[in-house]
Amino acid sequence: MTTTVLKRNGKGDLLFDCLNVVFLTIGMLLILYPLYFVLIASVSDPNAIYAGDVWLFPKGFTMDGYQRIFNDSSIWLGYANSLLYAVVGTVIGVALTLFAAYPLSRKDFVGRNVFMWFFLLTTFFSGGLIPTYLLVKDLGMINTIWALVLPGAAGVFNIIIVRTFFQSTIPDEMREAAFIDGCSNTKFFLQMVIPLSKPIIAVMVLFHMVGFWNSFFDALIYLNDQAKYPLQLILRNILVQNQVNSSMMIDVESYAAKMRVSELIKYGVIIVASLPLLIMYPFLQRYFVKGVMIGSIKG
Repeated sequence: MTTTVLKRNGKGDLLFDCLNVVFLTIGMLLILYPLYFVLIASVSDPNAIYAGDVWLFPKGFTMDGYQRIFNDSSIWLGYANSLLYAVVGTVIGVALTLFAAYPLSRKDFVGRNVFMWFFLLTTFFSGGLIPTYLLVKDLGMINTIWALVLPGAAGVFNIIIVRTFFQSTIPDEMREAAFIDGCSNTKFFLQMVIPLSKPIIAVMVLFHMVGFWNSFFDALIYLNDQAKYPLQLILRNILVQNQVNSSMMIDVESYAAKMRVSELIKYGVIIVASLPLLIMYPFLQRYFVKGVMIGSIKG
């Protein structure tokens, strides 16, 4: 394996490196600091936050916000609902994406260009919100999990990435050799294609899991029963509409104290809602770059 080492010399290269470090550091801080501020604000005294004393380290350390959050049953119910929707939606979405992308990657699949154009057409034109709602209603999926996981299960963007991955990593010669040995299409897909596609499957799992976990708009439209609300919809009600559950404020008397505790709960809920994805990402990160890069080439 030949390694090419690029020699850097001269003031121009040094200046370029310095500017890169400076701009990347600024960009990193702009992304990380809001997350860090939410974290330290969730364990700081609300009075210190209002006074602007909290900007680098927590002030007046308190876990009151997290105690109120974890003592509230609606948060746990939302957690369970979000987990159910994310897992079921990811399984269905990844399966449909793989099943759609593999035939489209095969050169011997008759009419694959027609199907590809049909898929691409849906990226330019959509049915719109009201026709989609009426369709979901006529299918009897209102107020059910299927209204959240089925309409957006397979995205064209993901199908294109996976199709390109198959075209780049599964050579025709491998399939022809397998067929000569008596392998069927189904057996080849399950025993050859799937094991060789772990990077792109990990990427699709991450894409779908993040999408379903962060989704609240479909739940807002299709769900009527609050017991079925996902965590993000509960979070949206707390953050956007300032609807903190009254059970979290049962021991708080004055209006000013309620406002302070409400702010503490908002920061804490953001951390609690983001925690599963922050835990999951490091386990999939090693596949993420490889899968996306191979899938995006020649896309």
